[in-house]
Amino acid sequence: MIRAMYPGSFDPITNGHIFIAERAAAIFDDLTIGVLDNSQKKYTFVKGEREAMTREALSHLPNVRVKHFGGLLVDFMRAEQCRVIIRGLRALSDFEYEFQLALMNRQLAPEIETFFIVTEAKYSYLSSRAVKEVFHFGGAIQDMVPPGVFRRLRECFPPGSDIRKI
Repeated sequence: MIRAMYPGSFDPITNGHIFIAERAAAIFDDLTIGVLDNSQKKYTFVKGEREAMTREALSHLPNVRVKHFGGLLVDFMRAEQCRVIIRGLRALSDFEYEFQLALMNRQLAPEIETFFIVTEAKYSYLSSRAVKEVFHFGGAIQDMVPPGVFRRLRECFPPGSDIRKI
């Protein structure tokens, strides 16, 4: 059995993230979604909220589990007995950053491989940050995020409130 890990902040999870998770879940026997908790980063949603939204959005995938982690990804992967890192690529500009991370992770844990999954063109512009910014200015994001995320954004940030924790 090959276990894979798809790590990210998922602040919040988008339809682009879901697309990558679905593709990875179809390839690997077991997929852990690692919701990163980085104390250096400002999040719009706290760890538990991000984890819950991600779990709800991916509940249709029986071989997927969602867990939060802090610290080094490779340490978490070893603890979870995962051998493959899944990273999504939207555009060529993502590749340089992701390539550097892959090389660093290989240096730290040569037994762990990184797989890149290219998104569909319709998600190539999509990021959590962009979704939050569009939402802040009143734009339509219903087609960018799962219904649970859209509902949570409306509950937490009613019209006129400030979502600028971006």
